Amino acid sequence: MSAPATEVTPAAATRTVALLCTAAFMTMLDLFIVNVAFASIGESYPGASLAGLSWVLNAYIVVYAACLIPAGSLSDRYGRRRGFLVGLGLFTIASAGCALAPGLGFLIAARAAQAVGAAILTPAGLGLILSVLPEARRGGAVRIWATSSSFAGALGPVIGGLLAQTSWRWAFLLNLPVGVIAYVAARRLLPHSAPPSRTRIPDPLGSIAVAVAIGALSLGLVSAGDWGWTSPRMLLTATITVAATALLVHRVRTHPVPVMSPRLFRVPSFTAANVTILLFTSAFSAVFLSVALWLEIAAGYGPLRAGLALVPGPLAVPLFAALTHRWAATVPARFVVSAGLAVFGAGSLLLAARDGTRYATDVLPAWIVIGAGIGIAMPTLIGAATAGLAPAAAATGSAVVNTARQAGYALGVAALVAILGSAVTVPALQHGWLLVSALVLVSAATALGIRAGGSR
Repeated sequence: MSAPATEVTPAAATRTVALLCTAAFMTMLDLFIVNVAFASIGESYPGASLAGLSWVLNAYIVVYAACLIPAGSLSDRYGRRRGFLVGLGLFTIASAGCALAPGLGFLIAARAAQAVGAAILTPAGLGLILSVLPEARRGGAVRIWATSSSFAGALGPVIGGLLAQTSWRWAFLLNLPVGVIAYVAARRLLPHSAPPSRTRIPDPLGSIAVAVAIGALSLGLVSAGDWGWTSPRMLLTATITVAATALLVHRVRTHPVPVMSPRLFRVPSFTAANVTILLFTSAFSAVFLSVALWLEIAAGYGPLRAGLALVPGPLAVPLFAALTHRWAATVPARFVVSAGLAVFGAGSLLLAARDGTRYATDVLPAWIVIGAGIGIAMPTLIGAATAGLAPAAAATGSAVVNTARQAGYALGVAALVAILGSAVTVPALQHGWLLVSALVLVSAATALGIRAGGSR
């Protein structure tokens, strides 16, 4: 495994965190842009079915979730700097492939390659933050890293709406200059780790098992609406998920170099924080998609207007994260997270209680309250999940955290689609917002199990 990274000066640490946050922002921005530009992509490929087009989104979700933990484990063993550079390079090259895709199949394959790159760079990047910075500064840096995705959530819909009026291909071309500059900067700024000690490669069979288990679970969740929850394909996917999970548990317990150490789940707060992350991101993905659907279908907004209308919620996240930073540093993490999730739940209940006919009075106030709750809860929650990780397991632990997030995104979307059925109506959306409220309340309860590790 990699030895601890060479210590860096405060100025170098600041530049390193800024670089790693930029990379995280880039991968999340792409996801939000593609969601808004989805219809525009369909117009470029006449004859493509809606089911086929959905894999422009689904391929990224499934492959990203499947590769996170094996990629994190490899970064811990062979160097997080190396892993970050490989992931960033692959993501940037795959973005060019997406922009130039001559057909839908090529685009889907390039999106899958993007997901592999993102799955490598994400845990390596967060692992670098945890291993490079002194303990006193890690919590604050993790809060900034976690909040960077909110800027992507705020800008993505607007950029996607603008690009939908020209060409969706610019959504991927934008990654090229950013990716190249970030790669050059990473080679100069990221500290070199000491040569890794001579250890065996992480359990190959365990790596396959975790990829199959998470990939099959994600596939089932994103396909449930098309396949049906009791269809043979869903039952087969569920069987594969259970079998691969059982094999993974066996290999983690018995292999001398497991893909993830069972000691991770003995870290105070790690398990409770990851369960909370799963539930929280389920609620977040469901409410984000539901509000976007309300804007585009119930209110009849075009892509750009809908993108602008989505901005206030995600923009409230970094604002309230900054406003509550000092409070979050002194109050136990479980109380900060639970309080933020309670605010989130109040916002979703407010959405459900209104008649859903006017944006300014029925949606906007609740949307801002939801963003405020997320801003209070999310940075501290991610910080609590990673606070007790040993430097040697930083990337693997970060991968588990991001896998919980990704599984939550897929679960929330699948649950919302199941509630909405074939027609998007205001009453159906209100049922979805009640589901969000329930998920948030349960996550607020599980957050109380976080007993150590704050955002510091």
